[in-house]
Amino acid sequence: MENGLWEVLGSKGLLKKHEFVRILVQCLYSLGFNKSASCLEQESNISCKSADFGILEKQVLSGNWDGCVAVLDRIFGDSMDRDTRNTALYLVLKQCLIEYLKQGDVSLALNVLRKQAPILGMCKEKIHRLACDIVYSKEMESCEADSCLVQDLRKNLLVELEKLIPLPIVIPERRLEHLVESAVLDQIDTCLYHNSWDAVSLYKDHCCGRDQIPSETVQILMAHKNEVWFVQFSNSGKYLATASSDCTAIIWQVLDDNKVELKHTLESHQNPVSFVSWSPDDTKLLTCGNAEVLKLWDVDTGVLRHTFGNNNAGFTVSSCAWFPDSTRLVCGSSDPERGIVMWDTDGNEIKAWRGTRIPKVVDLAVTPDGESMITVFSDKEIRIFNLETKVERIISEEQPITSLSISGDGKFFIVNLSSQEIHLWDLAGEWKQPLKFSGHRQSKYVIRSCFGGLDSSFIASGSEDSQVYLWNLKKAKPLEVLSGHSMTVNCVSWNPRNPRMLASASDDQTIRIWGPGKPNRPENRLGDQLR
Repeated sequence: MENGLWEVLGSKGLLKKHEFVRILVQCLYSLGFNKSASCLEQESNISCKSADFGILEKQVLSGNWDGCVAVLDRIFGDSMDRDTRNTALYLVLKQCLIEYLKQGDVSLALNVLRKQAPILGMCKEKIHRLACDIVYSKEMESCEADSCLVQDLRKNLLVELEKLIPLPIVIPERRLEHLVESAVLDQIDTCLYHNSWDAVSLYKDHCCGRDQIPSETVQILMAHKNEVWFVQFSNSGKYLATASSDCTAIIWQVLDDNKVELKHTLESHQNPVSFVSWSPDDTKLLTCGNAEVLKLWDVDTGVLRHTFGNNNAGFTVSSCAWFPDSTRLVCGSSDPERGIVMWDTDGNEIKAWRGTRIPKVVDLAVTPDGESMITVFSDKEIRIFNLETKVERIISEEQPITSLSISGDGKFFIVNLSSQEIHLWDLAGEWKQPLKFSGHRQSKYVIRSCFGGLDSSFIASGSEDSQVYLWNLKKAKPLEVLSGHSMTVNCVSWNPRNPRMLASASDDQTIRIWGPGKPNRPENRLGDQLR
């Protein structure tokens, strides 16, 4: 057939050669290779622009408005989309009137309006709106009908008309780029190890390996003198904080080469420290424990700034969280009588939630936007409280919850259950059931997990079998199991600014820093073994 209209390409015969060449030509024009595009059009006898659009372009650029209307009528034909057709005709009418008015030919403009208004089904209100659009338009700011300005306006009209004209008369803008990008995104979506912001190569099908995720020990930190119960990177990823049963917390600094060195040892607690929380601006750190009070530290100097509830020795705090302004914080106690308290950084109580509706607090978190507070109560109950609307949503789990972690974008959260499962919930409440992840070991101790990697695409968790488990959110079974610790791994933290850096804290008194693994190590790819 002429122009290869019925010829097909590809091993499956799914691509029409005529369409393929046409979008190739469009791509060359959009990239600025006009000579190459024109050469391909001549050689293939296939034009980027359809015949109808070519005619329309000539009519618009020459100002033949009757011709424009005739072409648009032919293009839309008996289409049921009358609204789109009328919008296109409206734009043509508006341009026509603007040009007549700028030429000072008011009578001709009125005649055109009287003729076209009934065709477009324009009532008096619509005519008045058109008149206002024209009078107050930028095009009418200049009184003179400059020829260059008129041509620019006509070109702009063509761009707007192109958005309205149906396929295949016009091709969507940058169609080839869109198709290639969609194919790449589909490949990335099926790549369980994808963990990079870098552009991907088009020379081969996309497939990442273990070198994209933290799966090899690169450093072991051994400054604590007893079990390490908590670890958390700062929001900037430049610091790391750890908490231990040796009654201390440590602030570590992440250097430019990703090596970690001790910055401050925080010594003031009289009992084990089991929780830390970074202020959003990374200038302050909170520390607490199940049998300990809440303390605020200066990150730069390591100086203790405040002890909360200092006048009440019984005010022990199990967990805490910051609000986005870094001036307010909230903490929860395992003692039901203490409840939940919001403070400022000077120790002034702003608000408190106490009473029979506030049982013991297991864990809590504040969403990054500061709008909602998520709290785990009495082991099995999750309450999501909107601090602005005061609306509360309750999720009940069947097994005891030991910890809570929220995603960086605040859209999701995960809870660790003593039944050896991690449940992923959406904050908006659209899901009836959570996504479930399993494979790690948890039955006796508090084990903490976290989101991490590119766009929070992964989950990491500690485990009672002394290993670290990694999941891709697309799979319920572990993607990797990281060995190195000799005792229970209590907590993990993924660097929010470096998707290939992970930290884990263990009862073996060490913190392990994990970096990119070696590629093509199938013996360690547990995900393959379990599929």
